[in-house]
Amino acid sequence: MDDIVPNTGVCALINGEQVAIFHVIDGEHRVFAIGNYDPNSEASVLSRGLVGSLGERIVVASPIYKHHFDLQTGECLEAPEHSVSAYPARIADGKVWVGV
Repeated sequence: MDDIVPNTGVCALINGEQVAIFHVIDGEHRVFAIGNYDPNSEASVLSRGLVGSLGERIVVASPIYKHHFDLQTGECLEAPEHSVSAYPARIADGKVWVGV
């Protein structure tokens, strides 16, 4: 957990799939996991996006076209048909666990 800078993401290869994992601090430490592939730009870049919020939603903005993806659901706010997978993620014993 200490290896992920707060309010940023990293990419992990889990069961052959690229997963973007985000460490978010909004009063508490939380982690989120979504697919790393951005269908809008056709590139695996979401882990490098900017983390923020839109209203009540915690989102990442893709670094290429700036589409926003909800970190809890994977929904692309600008183009819902281009949403990505979201995975359950949790912190336990100082490690991040992701269910893929």
